[in-house]
Amino acid sequence: MLQGFRTRITNAKYPPISDHPNSKTPRRALTFNSPNKDRSGDRFIPTRAGANWDVNFALIQENQKGNSEVRKGREGGEGKDGVAYTTLLRNELLGTNIEDLQDTTSERRALSPVQNPNLYHFSPRKNQIREDPSSPYSLSPVSAKSQKLLRSPRKAARKISKIPFKVLDAPELQDDFYLNLVDWSSQNVLSVGLGNCVYLWSAYTSQVTRLCDLSPDGDSVTSVSWSERGSQVAVGTHKGLVQVWDVASSKRICTLNGHTARVGALAWNGDVLSSGSRDRLILQRDVRTPCIFQERKLAGHRQEVCGLKWSPDSQNLASGGNDNKLFVWNSHSLNPVQTYTEHNAAVKAIAWSPHHHGLLASGGGTADRCIRFWNTLTGQPMQSVDTGSQVCNLAWSKHASELVSTHGYSQNQILVWRYPSLAQVAKLTGHTYRVLYLAMSPDGEAIVTGAGDETLRFWNVFSKARSQKESKSALNLFTSLR
Repeated sequence: MLQGFRTRITNAKYPPISDHPNSKTPRRALTFNSPNKDRSGDRFIPTRAGANWDVNFALIQENQKGNSEVRKGREGGEGKDGVAYTTLLRNELLGTNIEDLQDTTSERRALSPVQNPNLYHFSPRKNQIREDPSSPYSLSPVSAKSQKLLRSPRKAARKISKIPFKVLDAPELQDDFYLNLVDWSSQNVLSVGLGNCVYLWSAYTSQVTRLCDLSPDGDSVTSVSWSERGSQVAVGTHKGLVQVWDVASSKRICTLNGHTARVGALAWNGDVLSSGSRDRLILQRDVRTPCIFQERKLAGHRQEVCGLKWSPDSQNLASGGNDNKLFVWNSHSLNPVQTYTEHNAAVKAIAWSPHHHGLLASGGGTADRCIRFWNTLTGQPMQSVDTGSQVCNLAWSKHASELVSTHGYSQNQILVWRYPSLAQVAKLTGHTYRVLYLAMSPDGEAIVTGAGDETLRFWNVFSKARSQKESKSALNLFTSLR
């Protein structure tokens, strides 16, 4: 009955077995060793007693969902009880024994570096004791840890309105990625470059005034930037000029020459004005005596300079260009002290953190779509996140470790991030074109965004309440009088 059925087994220990009568290979009995008695369970049916369900459950979520969706759910972005509900499920189903909602952040960070992605384990842990702190006489359907969790005080979730509180028409606001046409002064006055003119809008009185008109010279506005005191505004033009205007008297103070192409980026450092142009140069000049002091010429970019930002300590200047490079300069050298080449598109969005010394954030264009963070103290790259859209602008909150980003192709959204978790706090939509321009109010609560749809939209995204309480120490000279 089994004569026609031949079996061939290849094994490292035994030679092939043949059923032919003339075969010289001796027959050997096939013996299969039974599983070791020390191991529990059949080798075809895995035992799950030794699986770390708390860790593996988090890994399944990270693999099946996008990082932004998981973080948003964990932070309670879709509901004020999202974090509490998720933590309660972990207590009851996974036995995590979390008593306070503040422990969820540290728990998530502790789960992140897990290396073993296997969900099932084939041998249980020895001497494993399952603790069940709940009393058999308790009338509550949840454990004692969950009861303590539900009784713990919860901080009210911050609500960010997804509707702008003000919308202004901005005719002739150019849809050009490389320009910077909106800035907000420390005196609460907004400057906007529209075509050949620069207009000022007072947030106190809502009054609009025209500062200058470049049409008689056949020129147009390509960038605007307020001085730190808010008394002067610099205007970059298409012909490569930089004009400095006094707002109180509405008079032009000086005109700075030197560039051979349009000036799309401006940045103040006291009375020193830095300008970046399509001619690939960065010029630094003192506006008080431009004819006496020699200008500093920084040459490093191979294409148009479209982003300039000074660090909060006024020691370093970050520049981004259409050559996909990010440079960091200081006052001691004419060459960049640091060069970052990880971006795959133009770098216009640049922002220094006011909370972490030496932390720099930058965003790439359409081919990159990433926000990257750099430690300029060590020159090392840090975190990065793919936003899914062209990154046009970045700005840090003045009161908390959060930042806002504006985007272009293809979603035209405004995102608020929490750092360092990079969790999305809010997503704002409304612009129908790329959100190319961004400025923050002097109190740090509101932002204004501009787009090619020729509108300016004002949003309340940040709050004055600090997320981290200042430590009270006897060594802190600013907390008490001596």
